[in-house]
Amino acid sequence: MEKKIDPQHLDVLAFARDAVNLQGEGILADWPRLASEQHGDTLTGGAVVWQLEGRTVAQSGGADQIWLDLRASVQLPMQCQRCLTPVLETVEAERSFRFVADEATAAALDDEAEEDILVISRDFDALALVEDELILSLPLVPLHEVCPEAVPMSAVDPEFEVAAERPNPFGVLAGLKTGSNK
Repeated sequence: MEKKIDPQHLDVLAFARDAVNLQGEGILADWPRLASEQHGDTLTGGAVVWQLEGRTVAQSGGADQIWLDLRASVQLPMQCQRCLTPVLETVEAERSFRFVADEATAAALDDEAEEDILVISRDFDALALVEDELILSLPLVPLHEVCPEAVPMSAVDPEFEVAAERPNPFGVLAGLKTGSNK
């Protein structure tokens, strides 16, 4: 009988030691912070697909390092910053995390380590980490490759042109001033 693993209450040490691979899929509504990033109601977002893999890396002269590899993706409707209509963006996250025993060790290693350092837990919410990583992977400027509607690419305002043709009131005053000095 296979033991059921809850990704919201993950024993990271056992997960990595047993080299477990866990994957799942959930509707966007189950990820409220991520769902709040969507725009409009004309496009439907896709399912959040995620995969977690635990592993250990042997260290000479020390305890094995505990690692968690994360991959996740979602199709998210966002607002195109060019034409301001909805665009379906593929958001993908792929990160590896190394776990250490305590906050002090994490703080000490964080500045010098290239990888992300987290504190090990017997009750770790891996799905919250998945949501965090997808949010951090959102595009800064979502855009259509080709916008569905023609976007005006000119900054010319017809009313501005009309206003430019009118006489400058200060020019008229300057003319009055020079006319009175004669």
